[in-house]
Amino acid sequence: MNKLSVFQVVLLIIFGMLGIAGVLIFAFATAGNNTTSAGPVLIWGEIDSKALNAVLGQAADQNQDFDQVKYVEKDPVTYESELVNALADGSGPDLFILRQDYLLHNAARITPIPTASLSPSQFNTMFIDAAGVFADSRGALGIPIVADPLVLYWNKDTLSQSGYAKPPATWAEVESMGEKFQKRDDSGAIVKSAIALGEYANVTNAKEILGILILQAGGDIVTRDSAGRLVPGLLSGGTGSGQTAESALRFYTEFANPSSSHYSWNRSLPESQRAFAAGVIALYIGFGSERPVIARMNPNLNFAVAAVPQIENGTHVVDTAHIYGISISRTAKNQPGALRVALQFASTATGMGKNLSTALGIPSALRDVLALPASGTGDLYKREALISRSWYDPDPAKTSGIFRAMIESITSGSLSLSDAVQRANQELGQILGI
Repeated sequence: MNKLSVFQVVLLIIFGMLGIAGVLIFAFATAGNNTTSAGPVLIWGEIDSKALNAVLGQAADQNQDFDQVKYVEKDPVTYESELVNALADGSGPDLFILRQDYLLHNAARITPIPTASLSPSQFNTMFIDAAGVFADSRGALGIPIVADPLVLYWNKDTLSQSGYAKPPATWAEVESMGEKFQKRDDSGAIVKSAIALGEYANVTNAKEILGILILQAGGDIVTRDSAGRLVPGLLSGGTGSGQTAESALRFYTEFANPSSSHYSWNRSLPESQRAFAAGVIALYIGFGSERPVIARMNPNLNFAVAAVPQIENGTHVVDTAHIYGISISRTAKNQPGALRVALQFASTATGMGKNLSTALGIPSALRDVLALPASGTGDLYKREALISRSWYDPDPAKTSGIFRAMIESITSGSLSLSDAVQRANQELGQILGI
């Protein structure tokens, strides 16, 4: 055999190495295609674990991304503080579920979903308008998953006995019911009433109710200016002097004014959700998710759900909703896997949006799911979710204090309507750093 030249030996070595490299590359590529699991991903949230784990189980049967996904339900009272502490010491989840009004307060703890994965136009097409607070210039701060709209609960027996075949559709109708439903004891104290409005401390969802009145009147609470900065908006609308917020505040507090014909509520009465369950009030404004809670409180209560009232002949047909979204933790141990799992919540292929909505009994935040046929309460909730709007809440605890002070400054007579709105707007500005 002829001896190989040095040149031939070098060529053989090079071709041999290339062949080995090719085999390795193919092997890795094949392994990559077969390994579809997102890896271990831990999710925290307030959503019912039985419902969400059932949905995750269904997803895992179809998609290996969910093989190692685990969800832990947290106590709503301590959830935010526990989350903040866990993220600070590195023991927190990869994904966490937040309600939209807690989003901005926790934005620094979130890794935005890049626009390459979810563009602004895709976001606006996929999700309802109330989910818009999750959109951000850096990318989505989370994937909106479900909506919990504000609705009107009504006592069917009480309304029927007073000659009403259906619940009020407008606020003017709610006003007119005041005198007909009110009952007092011998001392003049209210024992039964049409609705609980006007106060803050014992009106469940007082902040949201006053907020929706402002939005329906054409005003705003917190908005963005031309430069994209968050600014207080209570002085917007109408003449720009806060008249829309003033009219909403006037209407709301009239129900706690003893000299008003609409007087129906005061601070001595029970909390409004319990009052409705006990038959003390005929109408109650609450979120859709409260329906099973009310039913458990009084299994014998004959009640139904209707659309939240609107301003008669109003130009802004608006509701509000709590929007829950799933966000990627800035300190996630598995950020790529967390991104893959988060995006699957928005995928129509997985059916997770529909399944989660069904399991929780409230609408999806996905327009594709809301486009599906629904009936009864499901159809009502869907329609309310579609007309819902939300506002940028910088700090829920602080803004709740602002709304309470605004309401109680009127019911106590310490401030005029204009001064109460001006002060609230100023305090919102302070939170926003304006």
